[in-house]
Amino acid sequence: MNSMDVKAIPFYRKRKKRVGRGRGSGMGKTSCRGGKGATARSGNETAIQFEGGQTPLFRRLPKRGFNNPFKKKYAIVNIKDFAQFDKDETVDVKKLIDTGIIKKILDGVKVLGDGDVKIPLTVMAHKFSKVAVEKIRAAGGEIKVYHD
Repeated sequence: MNSMDVKAIPFYRKRKKRVGRGRGSGMGKTSCRGGKGATARSGNETAIQFEGGQTPLFRRLPKRGFNNPFKKKYAIVNIKDFAQFDKDETVDVKKLIDTGIIKKILDGVKVLGDGDVKIPLTVMAHKFSKVAVEKIRAAGGEIKVYHD
């Protein structure tokens, strides 16, 4: 290896752009901000929907429907998902998350009656459909409701 083969270590970060240091730098005069107007000023923070004074799209379009801010969203479980549990086992929210049947509780867990359950289980949830209650009790199981 010769001394002329040695290269400098590459610089690992980009140098800061030094603006406003004279016309010769290429970044003088307007300091890379263009001409006049709001964007040339300091402290300019226009909203993302701002369209230069034109009426924004979200105000031009008609409004439809209603979004209920108080609506509850439940994690849904069907009774066919209980087939993997053993006889006389207690199925609660923690067990449903551990087995991967649900990912999050959200505003609660609701059990629906899709499928069949053949073994007696004690099922604990926030809500039950009528069909789910009938099928669980017909199999010899019982239901328990979480009260918030």
